[in-house]
Amino acid sequence: MNTLAQELLKTFDELPDTEQQVIAAEILKRVINFDVPPLTDEDLVLNAEEIFLALDEQEADYE
Repeated sequence: MNTLAQELLKTFDELPDTEQQVIAAEILKRVINFDVPPLTDEDLVLNAEEIFLALDEQEADYE
C-alpha cells in the first residue's frame, strides 16, 4: 500500500462514525462493479482461519 493510501485510511479512521459510514457506503457503490475473480475454497479457508485466530485472541483478552 502506498503512502497516499495509508494517509487516506488514517484520515478515515479519525472521522466520526457517521462520516465513516457515509464514505464507506460511497466506496462500496464504486467498487461493486469491479471484476473480481471468485474466491477459491483455499482462499475461503485461509480467510476463515484468520478470522478465528483474531476471535481467539479477542476472547483471550476478555479472560
